[in-house]
Amino acid sequence: MKRTTLVLLALCICLFSEGAEKDDLASLKPGAFFIDEVWAKVGELSCLKCHNSSGEAKDSGFILEETILLKGAKQQNIHAANFKAFSKMARKSKAGQQSRLLLKPIGELDHEGEQVLKPNSTGHNILEKFVARINGKADSSSTVKKYKPQPFFEGVTLLKGASLLRRLTLSLAGRLPTPHEKKAIETKGLSELDTILDQIMTEEAFYVRLKEGFNDIFLTDGYEGNGELILSYNHFEKSRLWYQKYNLSHIEDEKERKETFYAMTRDYRKAIRKEPLELIAYVVRNNKPFTEIMTADYIMVSPYSARGYGIFEQIKDRFKDPKDPFEYVPAQLPALRARNNNPINAPLVQESKTGFYPHAGLLSTFQYLRRYPTTDTNRNRLRARMYYRHFLGVDVMELADQVTDAAAIDAKYKTPWMEAADCVVCHRSVDPVAGLFQDFYNVEGHFGPRKDGWFEDMFAPGLEGDDLPKEERWRSLQWLAKRTAEDPRFAIAMTEHVWYILTGRMALRPPMNIDDPHFSARRRAYKMQRFEITKIASRFTQAEFNLKQIFKELAKSPFYQSDGINAAIGQSDRKAELHDLGVARLLAPEQLERKIEALFGARWGKLEKEIQILYGGIDSKSVTERLTEPSGAMGAIQRIMANDLSCLHVVADFALAPNKRRLFPNVEKNMVPGVIPITDLKIRKGIVHLHSYLLDRRVSVNHPEVDQTFKLFASVVKEAKKRKGIDKRETYHCGRIEGKLVDDPDYTLRAWRAVVTYLLRHQEFLYE
Repeated sequence: MKRTTLVLLALCICLFSEGAEKDDLASLKPGAFFIDEVWAKVGELSCLKCHNSSGEAKDSGFILEETILLKGAKQQNIHAANFKAFSKMARKSKAGQQSRLLLKPIGELDHEGEQVLKPNSTGHNILEKFVARINGKADSSSTVKKYKPQPFFEGVTLLKGASLLRRLTLSLAGRLPTPHEKKAIETKGLSELDTILDQIMTEEAFYVRLKEGFNDIFLTDGYEGNGELILSYNHFEKSRLWYQKYNLSHIEDEKERKETFYAMTRDYRKAIRKEPLELIAYVVRNNKPFTEIMTADYIMVSPYSARGYGIFEQIKDRFKDPKDPFEYVPAQLPALRARNNNPINAPLVQESKTGFYPHAGLLSTFQYLRRYPTTDTNRNRLRARMYYRHFLGVDVMELADQVTDAAAIDAKYKTPWMEAADCVVCHRSVDPVAGLFQDFYNVEGHFGPRKDGWFEDMFAPGLEGDDLPKEERWRSLQWLAKRTAEDPRFAIAMTEHVWYILTGRMALRPPMNIDDPHFSARRRAYKMQRFEITKIASRFTQAEFNLKQIFKELAKSPFYQSDGINAAIGQSDRKAELHDLGVARLLAPEQLERKIEALFGARWGKLEKEIQILYGGIDSKSVTERLTEPSGAMGAIQRIMANDLSCLHVVADFALAPNKRRLFPNVEKNMVPGVIPITDLKIRKGIVHLHSYLLDRRVSVNHPEVDQTFKLFASVVKEAKKRKGIDKRETYHCGRIEGKLVDDPDYTLRAWRAVVTYLLRHQEFLYE
């Protein structure tokens, strides 16, 4: 070996030796082992949540920075800084002692975070290998096979213009594209998508879908009890049961009068329950900044709910139809005062410097407060937790590992949530926000401050280090709402909500199982999705928080347009990367009914009523998550639905003039297979049309799927001819037009019913 090489080798060993100067670290650069193993599997998952500039360990001297949303030079610079921090910790403090980087994570050396890694775990073994490298010890076992990703969307099939347009119109407006929309996409391509979406997002059907989607997230439809129970007896005694005293004497028939009363009661309860979702619709419909769902100094009321609040007479002129229970306008409530102004009820008199209830968008609605109740032990923490999840996209339950020995912690600390590190990491964020809800210390969500004042054994009311100023005490939720609207996490959380509405899946969470052989692939999938969400959130912010911008950006995203993976992709890592692309969700009951209406002209009518929950729907109370995979019962419902729809619509469609038919514009019921080749061709073309119309599948007349469908059609006709005594008319339930049975001498109508039934059970129809 040449002398020069030996000198360089000695210098390198010196740089990694125990006594190297701190400045020597500046010449070192993070390699694949640090980036893909130390940082990705330990630093990012176990250290970063506390050891950041604003975390619990911000004063420790071991400060790390996030890299997940960075690319290029910025990412390399941050990796270099994190590498330097890890390298300093990896150096041995004294001869013969273990590195602090190995002792601190397992809870030694008075680590305030206590144990975050177990000895001999995968994470701790990675640190041991890193320490060995930093201290100049060879470690052949630390060689890591580097994951070599390819272009992320390589081999992914994207939806073409017409199919993408159909997906969007069905999803957002519950209808098929219009001829004008089809032509615009055909001639101008996806550049016209924004214009088309702008129009779609003015349609009432879009707002039905919007409210439905946000109820899946906020679940405000699902609070317990009747709708008017959100109105406190102490504050709305004379108005909340207004319907019981409503004058119906003009209705002479007693039965009709009772039915009117019961209908009025149902509509009132429904109207008041819908108010939070109507606020969302109002903000979006009027192109207001979506931050107003937090900062709105008003609520939405209808003529019925306004009576419940006791403000109908003041605002009745603002309604177009004061008798419409579901017309909503914005309104303000006066500050709440307990009935009779009894001194005993003094805590139930609301302080207000404006004379109005201090509305703070959704946060201060009685519906939201009742949906997420409190208890003497919970102390508004559920409300704080849901605030973080709904409006900042943070699951506070992920901030720290679950406590393994709660009894030991209770025995050691008087107030564990303020002293024990495992508890403090969550409670330092949750408890201050819980304190901001202190005026609603009431399980029903009513205004009712705690008589003894707020708890002193909790972190002071505020938000992430900022205490609530005394002068803002009377409007604490407005103070919280304003800061939330200014928080960059709000835009990301709203983008994630729209992501869910469009795809049916929550945004990916970072993978946590470092022993998963596909960890690197899953982490890349998360990073790529996170880049996209952050980019769209930025454009949402630039568009002055117009929520429609998120829908338009996501519609153009390859994540939404993905429609399949090339069969040639055989690598398991590659499949793990791409597993969450595109839209492949089971349609919810409401969505399937709208699709049926769009295709057949009428809804089936059963999925939104008696079997909604059985088909994977929600009631927003006890059932709060939609099923994503069909159960056995759902499979049975799908078969019944396919049979019913073909029964209802095949004969009816043939009864129309050809130019008015949806299903069979180019075939007639007297076309029998196997007689004349030209007839077989027409039947095949009819099958091609059904594949396109029902499944959005564009196939040729000789496609294998068309062959299979044609065989089904022909076999039904053939089987009928074999049997004797078969009625030459369609069945009683399926084949009546104007009360008369329809002739079906060749059994072709029943064969077409079999074809439609078969197609309606395809994944392309039942899934989006």
